[in-house]
Amino acid sequence: MPAEPITFQPEEINPLASIELWEEDVLKRYPDPESIATSKSSEEYRNYEAPARDTVKEFYRLNHTYQTYEFVREKQREYLQFNKKEMPVWEAFQFLNQLVDDSDPDTDLDQFQHLLQTSEAIRRDGHPDWMVLVGLMHDMGKVLCLFGEPQWAVVGDTFPVGCAYSDKVVYPEFFHANPDHDNSAYNTRLGVYEEGCGLRNVHMSWGHDEYVYQMMKDHLPEPGLYMLRYHSFYAWHREGEYSHLLDEHDREMLKWVQLFNPYDLYSKNPTPPVWSELKPYYEELVRKYMPSSLKF
Repeated sequence: MPAEPITFQPEEINPLASIELWEEDVLKRYPDPESIATSKSSEEYRNYEAPARDTVKEFYRLNHTYQTYEFVREKQREYLQFNKKEMPVWEAFQFLNQLVDDSDPDTDLDQFQHLLQTSEAIRRDGHPDWMVLVGLMHDMGKVLCLFGEPQWAVVGDTFPVGCAYSDKVVYPEFFHANPDHDNSAYNTRLGVYEEGCGLRNVHMSWGHDEYVYQMMKDHLPEPGLYMLRYHSFYAWHREGEYSHLLDEHDREMLKWVQLFNPYDLYSKNPTPPVWSELKPYYEELVRKYMPSSLKF
C-alpha cells in the first residue's frame, strides 16, 4: 500500500543554515587525491571540518525520513511539466543567484561564480566544450529552493527509492524512520524494479540532479547527461553499490560521472572569475547547445 501522506512541520522546512553545508560535508566525506583546486591542496580539503555538523545530520535525518517512493513520484508530476516559469538563459543565472550564501567559510562567491569556476576548471584541462557546459549548468536545478522546496528535497546525496536502501548511503540509520523501510513493496533488494533494469528505469530521491537532467536532456550528449543526473549518487559512483540495478550502458557511463565529480567538489577558489573576459566564450557556448530561454 502507498505510504501515508506526510505532514511537514514548520521547523522542518529549512533545516540548513546554508544550502552549501551539504557540499562542504561532501568534501569531508569524499576526498579525492586529484588536486583540481587552485587555492587549496587536496590534503587541505581532506582535513576540512564542515561547520554545524549536527545541522548536516539533521538535514539527512529529514531527507532520509521523507524521501519516499510516493514523494518522489509526486515531485516528478509537479515539476517535470516545467510550467512554473520561463526566462532567458542568462536571466536564469540571476534568478539562481538569489541563493547567495554569505555564511560559507569556504567561499563567498555567488552560485554563478561557483558554476563558472567549475566550468573553467574543466575547460582548463582541455575537456570537450559540452562538458564545460555541464559544469556551467550542473547546479541550475537548485532553483527548486526558490519555488518553496525544502533543502532536503533539493540537495544531498541521492539514492534509489522503491527498493532496499544501501548501508553505504550516508547516515543509513535515518532510513529506519522512512515509511518505505517497513513497506514490503519497497524494502526488498529489487523492490519495484527488475535485475539489471538500468538506472534510466530507477526513480532516484528527488533533487536538483534529476531536475536539471530533465531540463537539459535534449541539449547535451549522453555522457554529459549522466554527469548531471547522477553526480550526487555517491553510493554508486564512489561506493560501487546498487550494481544489481545497472545495465551495461550504466557501467559504460560511470567513467564520465567519475570524471566530472572532482571538478564539482574541488574547483572552489576565493578569487572570482573575471566575467568580462569569459563572457564571449560562454555566450557562444550557450548559443551552440541551448535554446535562448529555459522553462522551469
